Amino acid sequence: MVLSKAVQSETDISLHSTFASRYVRAVLPRFKMPENSIPKEAAYQIINDELMLDGNPRLNLASFVTTWMEPECNNLMMAAINKNYVDMDEYPVTTELQNRCVNMIAHLFNAPLGDSETAVGVGTVGSSEAIMLAGLAFKRKWQNKMRAQGKPVDNPNIVTGANVQVCWEKFARYFEVELKEVKLSEGYYVMDPEKAVELVDENTICVAAILGSTLNGEFEDVKKLNDLLVEKNAETGWDTPIHVDAASGGFIAPFIYPELEWDFRLPLVKSINVSGHKYGLVYAGIGWAVWRSKEDLPDELIFHINYLGADQPTFTLNFSKGSSQVIAQYYQLIRLGFEGYKSIMENCQENATVLKEGLEKTERFNIVSKDNGVPLVAFSLKDHSQHTEFEISDMLRRFGWIVPAYTMPPNAEHITVLRVVVREDFSRTLAERLVNDITKVLHELDTLPAKLNAKMAVSEEQGVAAVDHDAEVQKKITDAWRKFVADKKKTSGVC
Repeated sequence: MVLSKAVQSETDISLHSTFASRYVRAVLPRFKMPENSIPKEAAYQIINDELMLDGNPRLNLASFVTTWMEPECNNLMMAAINKNYVDMDEYPVTTELQNRCVNMIAHLFNAPLGDSETAVGVGTVGSSEAIMLAGLAFKRKWQNKMRAQGKPVDNPNIVTGANVQVCWEKFARYFEVELKEVKLSEGYYVMDPEKAVELVDENTICVAAILGSTLNGEFEDVKKLNDLLVEKNAETGWDTPIHVDAASGGFIAPFIYPELEWDFRLPLVKSINVSGHKYGLVYAGIGWAVWRSKEDLPDELIFHINYLGADQPTFTLNFSKGSSQVIAQYYQLIRLGFEGYKSIMENCQENATVLKEGLEKTERFNIVSKDNGVPLVAFSLKDHSQHTEFEISDMLRRFGWIVPAYTMPPNAEHITVLRVVVREDFSRTLAERLVNDITKVLHELDTLPAKLNAKMAVSEEQGVAAVDHDAEVQKKITDAWRKFVADKKKTSGVC
């Protein structure tokens, strides 16, 4: 979603295009619809010229989202681009393909389905919508239970780690649910199951575990969380469930960590979300929410409509949406099969290892990510006395790389990391090239004056003590760069 901010300056009033001038000579207003039509060639060229200034998606190592698909799948997507998925009666085959995807994913996650049972789930725009739907189901089930017991229903909460993605914060704020966060600590950047269970009370609608933390790719220990919660439920008489946010890891764990118990094999896991547009290998715009059984999705949340030609059940936050991504997901599932997904995920892990080993050879970085988890490499500088991760991130853009630098959540805010997400289209050659470019950036930074040391020297000359602890120095640098980055983004309008 983009929040538009149209602040006009003298150069913002109109658009000029050199190439389009052979079709149109008049300038175009930037923030108002033009009075007259222009040739299609001119419209195309004007937009294409501006889009050239965007980053290259293939080199956007900040994103988990798929940036390459086979031409055959692209063709299927384009053929379906004018189909509105919500028109189930008009497009019954597309609806059938979605149902097949739901059942395939449910079986992949070991849902307890009989031979003739159909899985309970829905395709969504992404994991954010899937999480909203799952959260609403938990909230409604908790409300129904509390009302039946004659207890108040005005103070629900969810227990998560401080490492959760912002969509959980959105759910809590939009749907008035308290978010109880387990704080992180240096060296431990995922939710501690023991601390999470301590926060659980009678008003907890669920505990959310993350299979693949955005911060460092690490899988949270869902098995331990389940076992601890089973004990607490037995002691208290509660029935607090678990939701697994497998946005990143749901299409990884079944293929390269098949023995890991995180899914419906655990009795308290009632729902799971996964992003088809991440390691499900589909372009942006598709996620999935799957429930353990029909009893875990309250009927009153499902709407039935008939004004599109037949009775159609719907459980979504939006209404109209394209069919292309659903069709693309089905293509990938049958095209690759278990064997294909397994091969791709293993290749991603191997390329992440190449990148990690290359960074370790520089002897300049600490590796923050884990070997087991999402194929990414999160790393931080060993020495912050002269350079910061923000400087490295900024200078890598000169080589075309988009590598994010960010600080950890509470209580590890003083830790800053760089992160590279290894997707299917990030080859071993690119991994080696990135290490070379990072080495070049470090060499260039080493030759620049050490601004921080210079400032400290000036302070000492003036008789001012400059004995800040390393963590305090790092915090000052981090705060300064965060302000710098924030100032640069103030007019971008992107959230």
